[in-house]
Amino acid sequence: MDFTLLQIFSPANIILFMAIIVRIGGLFAAAPLYSTYPIPAQVKVWLTAFIAFILYPMVQANSHFAIPHEVAALTCIMVKEFAIGYIIGFCSNLVFLAAELGANMFSIQMGLSISQALNPASGSTSPIISQAFTLLVTLVFISLNAHQWILSALYSSFAHVPIGFSFIFDGALVQKVIYMTGQMFTIAIGIAMPIFGVLLIKDILLGFVSKLMPTMHIFMVAMPLKVYVGLLLCMIFVRPISEYLRIILEKILTEIAMIF
Repeated sequence: MDFTLLQIFSPANIILFMAIIVRIGGLFAAAPLYSTYPIPAQVKVWLTAFIAFILYPMVQANSHFAIPHEVAALTCIMVKEFAIGYIIGFCSNLVFLAAELGANMFSIQMGLSISQALNPASGSTSPIISQAFTLLVTLVFISLNAHQWILSALYSSFAHVPIGFSFIFDGALVQKVIYMTGQMFTIAIGIAMPIFGVLLIKDILLGFVSKLMPTMHIFMVAMPLKVYVGLLLCMIFVRPISEYLRIILEKILTEIAMIF
């Protein structure tokens, strides 16, 4: 069958391609690695267009998209597409946020919360320990090929949630997103509690020592001891925390694939 340029660049095809780009753009706005701060915006835009170009024939073959004839209807469709991509990216980024939150908890206990630096993952400042744990999650994330899982979930979303008005954000979806967001605090506590608990016991013991020997300047010993013990615990718990993060990432990525 011969196609003319008017058939290829018809309003329906252009709007469909724009909707695919918007959904991928929503994913890239929140997904880990893809939304990383140091990546230039031009690279993200071209990567979004390239992935949309690859997905377009497969989405078009299974799409029964009706062209909206009003600007308000087109705007609602684009907002819905961006929200779907953003939800997938946001849920996949929860483990990174949990690792940063957990590291912040015991970095305060270590006394290293004042050492702030630019975090390349979020573009904001965070303690050095938080950045180290963010890099640890990134390594686990890449080792699981999770960046490919996210794109696979995005492609599956076009089959389960086709472009158009056929999908409504109901209470069940909101409940799933809230539940996964609540898991972020559970993961953060699971990461921080072993190190935080040992540091807390150390502070209690130092308090007893200060009462037994009032003339001893305990704070001169406490601060460097906190740092040494905290860094030693971080090195000891790297392997268990990595295994814990691997299990959590696999669970969350499975939930993302079934979120819609």
